[in-house]
Amino acid sequence: MRQGKLLPAFCTVWLLAAAGSLHADGGVTFTDIALGGGAGVTYQKMPTPRLAQVPLIIAQSPIPTPTFFNVVRPQQFPQKPWGSVGVVILDYDNDGDLDIYATNGPGADNSLYSNQLKESGQLTFVDVGAAAGVGAFDQDSAGACSGDIDNDGDADLYVVATGEPNRLFENNGDGTFTDITAAAGVGGDSRHAIGCSFGDFNGDGLLDVVVGNTYDNWLSNATVLSTTGSVYPGLEHNYLFMNRGGNVFTDESAASGIENVAGAAGPGLSGGSFTWAITSVDYDLDGDVDVFFGDTQGSATTQGIGFNRPFVNDGTGHFVDRTVESGLVLAGSWMGFDFGDFNCDGLLDFFSTDLGYIGNAPSRWFLQNPNGTFTQNRAGNLRMTPFGWGTSVFDYDNDGDGDIVYHGGMDVLQFIVYDNPGVILQNQGNCTADFAWDSSAILTEHRTRSVQGVAVGDLNGDGFEDIVSIGDSETLVAGRVLILARQLTGPTGSPFDSVSLLDFLWLAINPGFQTYDPITPLVIGPGTLAVEVSSADNGNGWVQLEAKGSAGVLAGGKVPRDGIGAVVSFTPDGGKTSIRPVIGGSSYASQDALPANFGLGAAAKGTAEVLWPGAIRNKLFDVKAGEKLVLPHIPCSYDRTWNTFGQYNSCVIHALNTYKQQGVIDAKLRKRLHESAQRAYHEAHP
Repeated sequence: MRQGKLLPAFCTVWLLAAAGSLHADGGVTFTDIALGGGAGVTYQKMPTPRLAQVPLIIAQSPIPTPTFFNVVRPQQFPQKPWGSVGVVILDYDNDGDLDIYATNGPGADNSLYSNQLKESGQLTFVDVGAAAGVGAFDQDSAGACSGDIDNDGDADLYVVATGEPNRLFENNGDGTFTDITAAAGVGGDSRHAIGCSFGDFNGDGLLDVVVGNTYDNWLSNATVLSTTGSVYPGLEHNYLFMNRGGNVFTDESAASGIENVAGAAGPGLSGGSFTWAITSVDYDLDGDVDVFFGDTQGSATTQGIGFNRPFVNDGTGHFVDRTVESGLVLAGSWMGFDFGDFNCDGLLDFFSTDLGYIGNAPSRWFLQNPNGTFTQNRAGNLRMTPFGWGTSVFDYDNDGDGDIVYHGGMDVLQFIVYDNPGVILQNQGNCTADFAWDSSAILTEHRTRSVQGVAVGDLNGDGFEDIVSIGDSETLVAGRVLILARQLTGPTGSPFDSVSLLDFLWLAINPGFQTYDPITPLVIGPGTLAVEVSSADNGNGWVQLEAKGSAGVLAGGKVPRDGIGAVVSFTPDGGKTSIRPVIGGSSYASQDALPANFGLGAAAKGTAEVLWPGAIRNKLFDVKAGEKLVLPHIPCSYDRTWNTFGQYNSCVIHALNTYKQQGVIDAKLRKRLHESAQRAYHEAHP
């Protein structure tokens, strides 16, 4: 467990100096209640067998050839020797509070931290992963995602793996799960997976799933570190498994079109891409769920492959790569992303993480234009950003616009990146998409944590979302050769210039030759789980809206029961509209909680709207600050052409009565939803 070990004191001074020079206008802070094993969170990451290669490389010191760091090292140094990790926030036991699922390595159980808020009134956790049947003790687990695959009202879990089969766990509804991988047909063929995302791609009301894969040999890092310039031939295609009902899936990866990666085919190539992040989201707001890849360029300088790739759905589960048409031909090492409307123009934008200083490649936000293209301006006034893996878009200060949190760290043998303290990017003004670093928001030092997965959700029910992050490893004792990362790029004018550090472990002894620094030996420990709770004390209002689909409830219901694929928006009275899509897996290898939190600022109430799969729209007026409401799928769109108002009204009444009978809503909410449906219709048909 993490004891709060920090970097040397002089590094902390740099951080504090930078913090004092920036204006923090969020007004809330985040405190890690899991520090030192607090709140019952004792997670420690088990390394993979690949870690055994690292001391063998160090034993070769001094490096024997001038070309070692260009050619030999990439072949010897393993990919992610501590493993890949992800975190999912979900309510697995349907008790009304949010739980945490955290993946681990072979020889350790994955953790399912059951939130004890309902039982004790306190935000503490009990790890029930092994007892619940989702420990996956012998699996080299990577990312995970959650969705209700059988529309029975509880959250199932899918856990992907590195070089071995993925696993699907069906929720039994009694706090336990059953491994149904073999019968479901979603194990795959032992590719090197990173993350997954649920979505209903063909509109039948059943959740399908996509899986992001990487390349065929994680004992070598040649795909990322080699400077030979050619594209690695062993890149792996991503999966798409289509849900056929009865918890049986078929592999439609090729037939769906997601294997048709633009620019990735050619002599000696696999046609696949190197995907670090994957998500399912209706990014073009046309009523069907699309797929996004976050691909890495690595060292392939002769061919562009590392793009954020939108695969547009035609509504039937067939996709076309629209990277070029969307203006996203920007090579990078895109490692995590999430979606929101940063400028409140009614279009979904996204944030994507990149290498930062070590690649002169800042993480950045992409604003969608009305014609479906995206525009970016290289991190805006921030100019440069730290290294990033996982990220979430959320309104952390509840002022009514989408902000960003992201984390990251990396060990590449020659040096370790200590440059991400845990970053909150605050959306300035009134939803301007002009972001500034709120350096005072996160109180815990994260630079020594190699954080990968990030997810957000309201863990204690106070209306402000909290942050969960997971790392594969953590530096307990740093080396002695700490330099500012800006020495790689030159000063950038970024607020991160004075806090972004590199720890150089190999020292030059003559031109082309280096040796491992034995004076201050580096001490690396297991990765940890941070649970950072918002202070929730800036006085801003909020609402929490949970989309619930009709499948399994209404006869012929065609929206997955947990609401994944819906796009929820909220407009505070006198304010701008913000958007939160309901996503079944995003960030890096992780998943945010499904309920959508919206900030109201000083407003007392506002209007909620849901765009459902199938392009159905529902509205609820006069949602008051502090309300937590379920928004069920009413399969009667207020904005469509109906023969008569009576036809529309009958459709609404039938749906709401069924939801009331099934216990999805109570009589009071049924009345409100009916009145709002009538009002929405009349406003759309004056």
